[in-house]
Amino acid sequence: MKLSNSSTVPVYTISGSSTARPLPEWLARKRKRSLKNDPEYANRVELLQDFEFEEASQCIRVSEDGQWVMSTGTYKPQMHVHYLPHLSLSYSRHTNVLNTTFLLLSSDYSKSLHLQSDRSLEFHTPSGCHYTTRLPRYGRDLIYDRQSAEALIPSVGVNQDGMGEVYRLNLEQGRYMKAYEVEVGGDDLTSAGGGALQGGINIGSVNTAAIAEDSHNLLAFGTSIGTVELWDPRARARAGILFPPSDSQLGDTKSEVTALEFHRSGLTLATGSSQGLIHLFDLRSPTPLLKKDQGYGYPIHTINFLTPTIATREQTLEPKILSSDKRIIKIWDARDGKPWTSVEPAVDINSVAWCKDSGMILTANEGRQQHAFFVPQLGPAPKWCAFLDNIVEEMAEDPNDPQAFAGQAGSVYDNFKFLTVPQLRSLNLDHLIGRTTLLRPYMHGYFVAQRLYEEARLISNPYVWEEERAKRVKEKIDQERESRIRGKKKVTAKVNKKLAEKLLEREDRNERRRAQRVLEQGGDEEMADAAEGEATKPDHPGTLLGDSRFAKLFEDEEFAVDETSREFRDLNPSTVPATTTTTRPERGLTAVEEEAIDEIPRSNSDDESSSEEEQPAKSKSSGRISTASYKKNKRPTRRMEVSSSTKATQASDRSFESRVQKSRTKERPSRNNAVGEKTVTFAPQPKSRPKPAVEFDNTGASKSSKDRRSASGNTFRRM
Repeated sequence: MKLSNSSTVPVYTISGSSTARPLPEWLARKRKRSLKNDPEYANRVELLQDFEFEEASQCIRVSEDGQWVMSTGTYKPQMHVHYLPHLSLSYSRHTNVLNTTFLLLSSDYSKSLHLQSDRSLEFHTPSGCHYTTRLPRYGRDLIYDRQSAEALIPSVGVNQDGMGEVYRLNLEQGRYMKAYEVEVGGDDLTSAGGGALQGGINIGSVNTAAIAEDSHNLLAFGTSIGTVELWDPRARARAGILFPPSDSQLGDTKSEVTALEFHRSGLTLATGSSQGLIHLFDLRSPTPLLKKDQGYGYPIHTINFLTPTIATREQTLEPKILSSDKRIIKIWDARDGKPWTSVEPAVDINSVAWCKDSGMILTANEGRQQHAFFVPQLGPAPKWCAFLDNIVEEMAEDPNDPQAFAGQAGSVYDNFKFLTVPQLRSLNLDHLIGRTTLLRPYMHGYFVAQRLYEEARLISNPYVWEEERAKRVKEKIDQERESRIRGKKKVTAKVNKKLAEKLLEREDRNERRRAQRVLEQGGDEEMADAAEGEATKPDHPGTLLGDSRFAKLFEDEEFAVDETSREFRDLNPSTVPATTTTTRPERGLTAVEEEAIDEIPRSNSDDESSSEEEQPAKSKSSGRISTASYKKNKRPTRRMEVSSSTKATQASDRSFESRVQKSRTKERPSRNNAVGEKTVTFAPQPKSRPKPAVEFDNTGASKSSKDRRSASGNTFRRM
C-alpha cells in the first residue's frame, strides 16, 4: 500500500498501476517461481480479485446496497461484476461494442441499463443480455427517473426544428415517449437548425443530465453552448435556464457543460465545464455562489457531493465536493473552495465512484489495473475491507511518515475510550457502527472520542452526576487522609545515625501534637501542614540536629557512640547492639568475689565437681533461669555481675560466730550493691513438700536429717 499524497490529508493507493510493477504476459509463466522472492511483488495489497481489464476501463458504478461493483472496459469490450464481501470477481461478460456509460436500476447488480457506442441500449440481468433497443442518434449520457420509470438519454444533434433532444424510454410501457427539446443551436452555429447531419463540425448536443431525486425531482440538462436548462417532469415543460457565468447571451462562449450534480437538498447545483471550471449555483439566483478551477484545463467528467446518507453524520462533517478530470481527482470545501486533498494517478481517469459513508474511492481509468484510493479522514473503510483501518494505523506509526493519518492516532488514542459492542449498545451508540468515523474499529471493539463517551454516558444515566460528585468527594477525603501520613524523613548524619533518627522521630511527634493544637484552635489544614513541615526539617534551628553546637556529634567520628561498650550497656540495659560479629570474653572474678563464693557451703564433693564442670557453660548463657534448667538442676545457681567499686565490702565477716548467726537467720550476705538499673529474676516455686524436722545443737546451729546441707545457692528456697 503506497502513500499517494503526503499532505495533511493523505491518500493511500490500495490498488493501481503505481502500487506494483506490472509484469508482461509472456514473462508471467517464466517468473512464476521467482515471484515469491520479489519483495515488491510479495508486499502488494490486492484489494479485489481481478480488478483490472486487458487494456482499459471505461465506467464504474457501486450498487446502492454497497455490496456490488460493476465496471466496463476494453479490449475486448466486456463488463466485470465484483462481490465486495468476498473481495472476488463474481462474473465477467463480453459485449459486442464498447460501453459508453451504464446505470444500475436495482439496489444490487441484477438489473442494469447500458448505453453502447453503436446507438443501442442493452438491458442486462445475471443470466445475460435481456433486451436491446436502438436510439435515433448517438447518446452522450444516461440517467433514470424513478418517479416515472423513464430512462433519459441526452443525444447529439438536432431535430427538424433545430432543437436538441433528450430521449425518454418508458420502462413500464416499453416504448419511447415524446423527447425533451433543449436549445443547443444549429449544426454550424450560423443558422438555427440549418442542417441535421449527425457528427458534423460544431454540431450542437446535450452533453449531460442530472436529477434531484432526493428532493423536488427537477431535471437539469447541460448543453454544448454552456447553458443549463431545468425541466419539471410533471409539467413536461422547462422551468428555468442558467446561462454561462461569463456571458448571458447564447453562442458567445465556447465553454460546454460536461458534468452536472444536484445536492441532496435540491437547492445547490454544481456544473463542470470543458475548460476545467466548476461553478456552484443556488437555484434561486442566476449568479454562481462559487467558482473553482481544476487547474489542468481538461473537461470535468465527474462531480460528486460527498454527503453521508445519515443526517446526524452530515451535521458533524464539513461539506466536501469531489471533482475529477482525466488528470487529477480533487476534494475541496464546498463553502469556500479551499483544497482539502487530491490524488493524481499516473494514468488518465475515465470515471470515479465513491463508496458511500466511507473513505474509499474507485476509478475506471486507462491502463490495465483499476485504481482504488483510501482517504482515512474522509471516512472509515467500508465493511468489506475494514482491515484497511488497522493497516493504515500501523503504517502511521512509522517515524518517517509524521504527517500520515495514522500518525495522528497516537494523540487521538489519548483522548479516546475503548468500548465493546455491548457497551456501545448500553450507551445507545451501536447505530454508529460502520457509518461514521466517530467509532474507530480495533480488535473486538471500537475507539470512541472521550467527549462523545462522556455525553452519551450522561444521557443514558441521568444520575451519573451524583455518582461522579460522590466519587470526587471520596477522593478528596482520601487525599487529605494521605497527607496526614508522613513518610520517614531521610537523615544525612554521617556519625550516630541511630541517635539522629531517634531525635528526629521525637521532634516529629512533638510537631504532630503542635499541628493538632493549631487545628483545635481554629486554624486550617494548610497552616498546620506548613508549621509542621517547617519545624520538622532536619536543618531547622529549633531541632537538635540543626544546632551548630552539636554539629560535631553527628560529623566527627571521635564522638561516635560505641554501643558494644560496657558503659553504654550499663546506662542502657534494655538496648541490644545491632550487630555483634564476635562474642566478647566474660570478665573474670576478682579475689574478693572468689572469697565470697567460697563462703557458701557445699553439699559434697560430687556436687562441687559437677558445679565446676557446669560453670563454663553457665557463664556463657544468660542470667535468666529457664523451666527446663530448673527441673533438671532443681535449684540453679543465680549469677549476677557487680561493679568493682562495691566488692571491697564483701569480706567484712570472717569469724565463725558471724557465720553461725547468718545460718540461723537464713540470710545470705548481699553481694550486689551496684547503683543504677538492674533486673531481678525470681525462679518459679516448686510443689509443696513437707519440710524435714530441724534440730539445734548446743552451739545453736541447725541440724537436718542429712549429715550436711545442700549446696544450693538459692537463699529464698527455705525462707
